[in-house]
Amino acid sequence: MSKKSNTSKRYTAEFKRDAVALASTSEKTVTEVARDLGVSPEGLRGWVKQAKIDRGEGPAGALTTAEREELVRLRRKVREQEATIEVLGKATAFFAQDKMR
Repeated sequence: MSKKSNTSKRYTAEFKRDAVALASTSEKTVTEVARDLGVSPEGLRGWVKQAKIDRGEGPAGALTTAEREELVRLRRKVREQEATIEVLGKATAFFAQDKMR
């Protein structure tokens, strides 16, 4: 299991998957496994919870990882389109004023 080494403490998908598997199969508590891996217990609990959701075992309405990623992508796309619309609106107003002169 390898952890990405940067200051934001982001972990690879492989590390998270292996940590969840270890937490699920170990006789140790999640807190003990987290301590052994050098991650926060809250973080590991979150990964375990998300893994259950991804397997279809989560509460109704909970977003899978793929759905969360799609939501982020779509929100980014909406922001880009809103910016484009704003620029086009300003350009239209500029050219409309110019045409009236």
